Amino acid sequence: MKSANNTVKITIFILAAVCGTVLIASLGAGNMNSCAEYKKCEQEKTCCRAEDSAKYQKATFAAGCFWHIQATFDQIPGVVSTTVGYIGGNTKNPTYRDVCSKTTGHAEAVEVIFDPETVTYDRLLEVFWNIHDPTTPNRQGPDIGDQYRSAIFYYTPQQHQAAVAYKQKLENSGKFKGRIVTQIVPAPAFYKAEKYHQKYYQKKGVTCSLPAVVEDEKVSKTDEQWKQILTPQQYRIARKKGTEPAFSGKYYKHKEKGMYLCAACGEELFNSDTKFDSGTGWPSFWAPASKDSIKKEVDKSASMTRTEVLCSRCGAHLGHVFNDGPQPTGLRYCINSAVLDFTEEKKQ
Repeated sequence: MKSANNTVKITIFILAAVCGTVLIASLGAGNMNSCAEYKKCEQEKTCCRAEDSAKYQKATFAAGCFWHIQATFDQIPGVVSTTVGYIGGNTKNPTYRDVCSKTTGHAEAVEVIFDPETVTYDRLLEVFWNIHDPTTPNRQGPDIGDQYRSAIFYYTPQQHQAAVAYKQKLENSGKFKGRIVTQIVPAPAFYKAEKYHQKYYQKKGVTCSLPAVVEDEKVSKTDEQWKQILTPQQYRIARKKGTEPAFSGKYYKHKEKGMYLCAACGEELFNSDTKFDSGTGWPSFWAPASKDSIKKEVDKSASMTRTEVLCSRCGAHLGHVFNDGPQPTGLRYCINSAVLDFTEEKKQ
């Protein structure tokens, strides 16, 4: 009996040392599950009381880059804590690189713990719909992919009802020119993002904040971010101006109809109608999708003078352009497969 008592004392001591109180469990869907998980220990150095945590509720929103969402919700009175992470996909414990691969189905999102006596769920919905464009499927400004989709993950029937009603109110108001594509779905498991993503604005003073509608925003990311988003080969070519071996790329013999995109940012680069077999071993095109989709710079590397081709949106190195192509332009845009994505032309 004495040993059991000592075990209990040790357990309570450990919990108190970490969080300042005993673990609080089973508070119901949408409510705060534990002091250790949700209270602002690091920021406020305060004790989490059972009578406080029991009244807290949880909301989760996806609205593009999660740095931006977290920085916004952190400013709302009544928000107790926020955590950035991944939700809505089919991969357990995904990493940022996994999510950026566009194969997990997860969205970048922010889990918000709030005090409903101070801030209502409707107020959080108002903030959510004001900080992003809910009419662009799988895109917010320059960020493209299903991880940037607009979504509300609800925990209770009341949250579901409130989200649907608010969405209908916005649609009736005509505030947005396009159709609202925000998903309103039950909240599945939420996976906390890596530590360096948490409170990014507080640590770096940088967010990916965007106005409500952004069409031609340039993509600007740190070197570390590009390393997380791109494969090693893509990073070497796109950011370090490398070249893939001839006849090795997946698109040099590709003949499907559609659009070739920048693998780094999703910018439309080349239409398949301008693609031709140059015999060089790299995908070749006689014209870009539009004059604004690429930019050119003089390249004097490798003891020669060439014209480098870059993505106009993110600055990714794509390849080079030469004056030995077919008519009507006489140009050959020699492009690395590794820095391209492809979207097939929809069948009529």
